[in-house]
Amino acid sequence: MEALIAIAIGTLTASGVYLMLRQRTFPVIIGLTLVSYAVNVFLFTAGRLVPGLPAIIAKDAAGYTDPLPQALVLTAIVISFGMTAVIVLMALGSWLEAGHDKVDMDDEKDEQETRA
Repeated sequence: MEALIAIAIGTLTASGVYLMLRQRTFPVIIGLTLVSYAVNVFLFTAGRLVPGLPAIIAKDAAGYTDPLPQALVLTAIVISFGMTAVIVLMALGSWLEAGHDKVDMDDEKDEQETRA
């Protein structure tokens, strides 16, 4: 099971990085989302969750599951949702202003070509 989780985390990370290197805004947003999913799964599995054990310490329980990774993943989900919303709004504003969604750093070169 650990190998399956490791492969899933690696696949999510590799796909996210590949999409973030694209030159369109939508794949960049999807890539950031995939990387945040990979981080969430990594944090969740790093907590060594044990099925069948309570998240709080009880006197009659044989052990307990650490609730800290679950809290970290929940916080990361909320932060990644807010980050995605901000990035989508920035991409929409960029698309409305420029008329395209291409992400490139050659704006000065493009302006010089249109002036000539």
